[in-house]
Amino acid sequence: MIKRILLGLFIYVAAISSRAEDGSRLWLRYDTVNTVPQIECGFDSPVVRVAAGELSSFWKGGKVSLQLMADSKHYSLGNDGYTITTHNGVICLGSLSEKGLLYAAYHLLRLQECGIDCSRLDISEKPVYDIRILNHWDNPDGTIERGYAGRSLWKWDELPSVISPRYVSYARANASIGINGTVLNNVNASPEVLSTDNLEKVKALADIFRPYGIRVYLSVNFASPIKLGGLSTADPLDENVASWWRDKVREVYSLIPDFGGFLVKANSEGQPGPCDYGRTHAEGANMLASALKPYGGIVMWRAFVYSPTDDDRAKQAYLEFKPLDGKSLDNVIVQVKNGPIDFQPREPYSPLFGAMPHTQLMVEFQVTQEYLGHSNHLAYLAPMWKEFYSYFSPSCLRAAAGVANIGDDTNWCGHDFAQSNWYAFGRLAWNPELSSEDIAREWLAQTFTTDEKFVSPMEGVMIKSREAVVDYMMPLGLHHIFAWGHHYGPEPWCEIPGARPDWLPAYYHQADRTGLGFDRTETGSNAVSQYPDSLAAVFGSLESCPEEFLLWFHHVPWKYEMKSGRTLWDELCFRYQRGLDSVRSFRSVWEDMSPYVDAERHAAVSHRMDIQVSDAIWWKDACLEYFRTFSRMKYPKGIDKPIHSLKELKKVKLPIDNYTCPAADMLPGGVK
Repeated sequence: MIKRILLGLFIYVAAISSRAEDGSRLWLRYDTVNTVPQIECGFDSPVVRVAAGELSSFWKGGKVSLQLMADSKHYSLGNDGYTITTHNGVICLGSLSEKGLLYAAYHLLRLQECGIDCSRLDISEKPVYDIRILNHWDNPDGTIERGYAGRSLWKWDELPSVISPRYVSYARANASIGINGTVLNNVNASPEVLSTDNLEKVKALADIFRPYGIRVYLSVNFASPIKLGGLSTADPLDENVASWWRDKVREVYSLIPDFGGFLVKANSEGQPGPCDYGRTHAEGANMLASALKPYGGIVMWRAFVYSPTDDDRAKQAYLEFKPLDGKSLDNVIVQVKNGPIDFQPREPYSPLFGAMPHTQLMVEFQVTQEYLGHSNHLAYLAPMWKEFYSYFSPSCLRAAAGVANIGDDTNWCGHDFAQSNWYAFGRLAWNPELSSEDIAREWLAQTFTTDEKFVSPMEGVMIKSREAVVDYMMPLGLHHIFAWGHHYGPEPWCEIPGARPDWLPAYYHQADRTGLGFDRTETGSNAVSQYPDSLAAVFGSLESCPEEFLLWFHHVPWKYEMKSGRTLWDELCFRYQRGLDSVRSFRSVWEDMSPYVDAERHAAVSHRMDIQVSDAIWWKDACLEYFRTFSRMKYPKGIDKPIHSLKELKKVKLPIDNYTCPAADMLPGGVK
């Protein structure tokens, strides 16, 4: 089986190398070598075969030796760590484990593709996190919740008999950036994922991924004992329920001996959970963890919870989980979104980080751009994730998860530049100390060209892109003012009869004749009190609060003087205009890059950039025209006059759902 998969991979790679550029090769655009290099390895295994095979096919330098080393230095680097050193013209890849050698092989190829001199190497690498995992929100019917790059990679109706070459390419791409786990299915899980027939399909994928060092995990529905097992309850303290889970886990491991464990979304957005039976999240997680523990499996229990209460939604995860600190088993990890609400373009970090010192925590980032223009907008997210780490040390976490942006589109991610976020997530999950700039340069050099006339200007575009999106969508701490249902485009006026208040934009922006923003100080919801005292004092003061979070924590008068000397209203107008001007400049830079980029990808990215400029105009006009009905202030000089009237914009209703990225002909016009 393994030999057949590897042979198919190299035939596939050779075939696509001769095609027109379409983004399908991601950052692995290696050219096969004409003369097979000398690769020395004194042992054999499926993982080592992959490492040696990659080097044999693509390494253009001299002799490479792969060695398992059990000395003190390599023990200190752990199982996934490795060294790359040069001795007498021979490059030695050393590691305690075969997986470490695989990561070292990809590191060496990355250096080669980035044009780095490999004649004198002395490299030691150790990942910060043992668990570096993608969360796929893929459904059994082939749709992907918040997926904007086509349908699911996993062809459940064809598995296990038909194996797509893209499964191997997927595993290869993940291994090249150090990702070592994948959750195959949506956190809004179907109980059927644990059926025997489906587990046979999961086994087929696990067998493909194993030689690339990737373990498979599943999202599970907490009510599976009822819906799949025929029990009358899913109470975690009921022995029949616990027994059902033990039996099911035993079945899983009989098929997949290295199965990673379960991801659980419980008692959130209508999903079943232990609270339905008067039990705590810890009791629910511990029941599953007890079933998994004999096999080395883990439970990743999501802290994304909110319910229709009178309390500030930003406070709810903290209120629900902090009292449970220290009550989880040692194979339970609480998975917390980077911000306290829901993957907004900018949020302060979730106060749960640092509030549960006796509980293992992991961060959940969103790689797919649910709130960042889907796959139409260029938004490089490494700066967002680095911003999170500037407030909270990576060393305090057990793992990192990323909600994947991968679909069956030819270029995997919809937008060619969205591939950079998959890449950046993997690199930062391995080493959060890497700079956004260095990661961008790596990705650009491997994905397009090492020509500095291309890399330097496009690095600048990538680094500025996320801030530009914040500016033209929700600057100064505004949040959650998206269109109803699909989160694409602005709808700060949205009102839905009977909808919960915390599903509507007015709940978050609180615009009125006085000012704008959500008061989370002591005089408001007091969400600031959930942060450490020193930071709460900074966030809680109108004068000291960082302006990027100002409207997140404060209801600010329209005429309040900002650090720039402008009023809040004028500053708001300036930020929206700045965002629009930024993406116009990005489009101009990209047009100048045509000599360095193949025509196919240049045209594809140009098309997306046209949409992004049009959308930035839409956002600016919609938000400023709407908020001006409250401020009743004039536009300052230098602000483009609105192209769209508020009356026209309120009529925009995109015919899309949670799984769709809108096409250009669905969107309001206005590209300038």
